[in-house]
Amino acid sequence: MAGIIETRLAELGVTLPDAPAPAANYVPYVISGDLVFVSGQISKDGDGTMIIGKLGDNMSVEAGHAAAKVCALNLIAQLKAACDGDLDRLQRVVKLGAFVNCTQDFTDHPAVVNGASDFIGEVFGDKGAHARAAVGSPSLPLGVAVEIEGIFQIS
Repeated sequence: MAGIIETRLAELGVTLPDAPAPAANYVPYVISGDLVFVSGQISKDGDGTMIIGKLGDNMSVEAGHAAAKVCALNLIAQLKAACDGDLDRLQRVVKLGAFVNCTQDFTDHPAVVNGASDFIGEVFGDKGAHARAAVGSPSLPLGVAVEIEGIFQIS
């Protein structure tokens, strides 16, 4: 039987991808006490397509917003794996740390990263209210537009 969070995802018409495998020498998440630290998740959608681009150059804020939402989907997929498949173990989304591939003069990082924050709020409700950092970077792995890491409290 689907839990509350799985039901909410279904209501939103969202199917979680499988938790992405690490792209280098690291683990996808670490559990320490009641916290889950999820490694940075890149803007790579469920079919493996990378969302590449540089904000302020060849990518719009709206496209960056969509890329950040994909990162959030991947974060939730990793969280589900960390929780042995039970997303209802989530107590709180603690913090998201987001990196935006952008030009030196790009300043709309918050609007891009809202793609993840808004989606996390839609899925988790009050438990999804989180602290956040949104910073620009001159490049990101594989040329992706956005990478986001997360800290989650679980039971």
